Amino acid sequence: MQESPQVKTKSPEQALAALMRLCSRAEKSSGDARRLMARWGVAASERDGVLAKLVEMRFIDDSRFASAYVRDRSRFGGWGAYKIRAGLRNKGVSEEIINEALSQLTDEGSEEQLLRQVERKAPKVKAANDYELKTKLIRFALSRGFEYDTVLTVVERFMKER
Repeated sequence: MQESPQVKTKSPEQALAALMRLCSRAEKSSGDARRLMARWGVAASERDGVLAKLVEMRFIDDSRFASAYVRDRSRFGGWGAYKIRAGLRNKGVSEEIINEALSQLTDEGSEEQLLRQVERKAPKVKAANDYELKTKLIRFALSRGFEYDTVLTVVERFMKER
């Protein structure tokens, strides 16, 4: 049986330097930083101090992170608001910041994006009849994190136009 490799613990100063390097390459949330520090063995009492320094120096800004996350996941990932909200919660972003960031999404843009996804998915779906195709497309669209009403509207529109 293999032993798991020992994780080297980092001092708060080492963690600060490492997080500064990471944050300069890609946006990180405060939750990401907390998880990394916990994995690195930084004492719980010292994590808040390191995080405060990162926020003060603007390496970490949850509002900026949330805006970028919403933009990227919506545009490139094809995610809907529900899935984005869950992802941001998982990243440790506050509900207030999540709501502010999600206000960037427009319903019209979401519908058009979802319609394109449904159009790409439909030919790949094995269905015996229209009813089965419709239910599978609805299930697919819901799994992408879109609102139920939006999903129904888009799938109905697709079924009429095809």
